[in-house]
Amino acid sequence: MRCGNLLTAAVLGRAALVLALLAAAMDHAVAASDLAEMLKPDRVFAQGGSGEGTRAFVAGLRYDWGWQRPLGGGVVTGNWEGSFGRWNSDLPNGTNASAWVTQLGVTPVLRWHASRAPDAWFVEGGIGANVLIPVYRSSDKRFSTAFNFGDHLAVGRALDAQGHHELSLRVQHFSNGGIKHPNPGENFLQLRYSWHWGE
Repeated sequence: MRCGNLLTAAVLGRAALVLALLAAAMDHAVAASDLAEMLKPDRVFAQGGSGEGTRAFVAGLRYDWGWQRPLGGGVVTGNWEGSFGRWNSDLPNGTNASAWVTQLGVTPVLRWHASRAPDAWFVEGGIGANVLIPVYRSSDKRFSTAFNFGDHLAVGRALDAQGHHELSLRVQHFSNGGIKHPNPGENFLQLRYSWHWGE
């Protein structure tokens, strides 16, 4: 019980920090053209995959942080991901029906490129916040919360020399981190295609 209270306090503390940062950012007037440029994504992606009796179809936007750090002969970069997904799973009790769940997520991601070349192999990972509406259930699982963490590991490579088109294989896990039980979690194996947005 004490661990659950500490976890809830940590989540609420992070949410308060995010709200404070957003309020500070809103104090500065932003021109319409600057706002449009800020909202323009660097990449767009589409992915599909499956878990245990569940299929997921996801689309989203990626916003690069604009920094890089050398590491182990390669380079580390970062980005934000915003995602919108639809999960389809078989319903419990032996029915032939299926249920749809909508997934909305925001995830900070770190990526290590094997070299500075645009078409280099990369490995990435991230942990983000997701809302699943309605609360997810399948033939053998039932989540207890709409809020869930989503963490992933992926390996991929650009399909062209300019790095405009990428393909990656991802393993992704969703669960509420023990905030409330039951917390069975769901794992997905997904294939993602992403492409550069703009010129």
